[in-house]
Amino acid sequence: MEPIDSPSLENRVTELERRVTELINEARPSTPTPPGARPIDFWALDGLRARVDKGSAGAVVYTGTVDLPTGEHYDWQFGNTVEDLLEADWSDWASTLGALGHPVRLLLLRRVLAGRRTTAELGSDEALGTTGQLYHHLRQLVNAGWLHSSARGQYAVPGERVVPLLVVLSGAKP
Repeated sequence: MEPIDSPSLENRVTELERRVTELINEARPSTPTPPGARPIDFWALDGLRARVDKGSAGAVVYTGTVDLPTGEHYDWQFGNTVEDLLEADWSDWASTLGALGHPVRLLLLRRVLAGRRTTAELGSDEALGTTGQLYHHLRQLVNAGWLHSSARGQYAVPGERVVPLLVVLSGAKP
């Protein structure tokens, strides 16, 4: 058996330890994990970072795959650059966001997503108020684009609004 060259082996082990530490630090999420919480796998964020132009302010992407109780399925993703969002006139979006600012409208959207689609089905739900109140809330949601009427007295959340609605709700969740 040949003798082991101690200085060379020591240098190689030191270099390996340094590289392992470097790899561990690269793999750590950029956002610290709160004490007691499980580490988060930032697979979507890592993919976004790989696509964002260097020197830009960044981007925001949301995506979802949704199976509704009605059997409908939606796969959806959308993104914006931070520059586009910060330069936009947010006041243009006030009525769209404002339509979600009423508890009865949120309940109404939940009921429609669950499969209650006709005004008769919705009108039988006392939590949605009187017939006049129901029509008022339906009109607000239709005007804001959160609902559409596919036939007289039938309502649905447009497919392109299902994931964005759930994203808004996720963002509002305390």
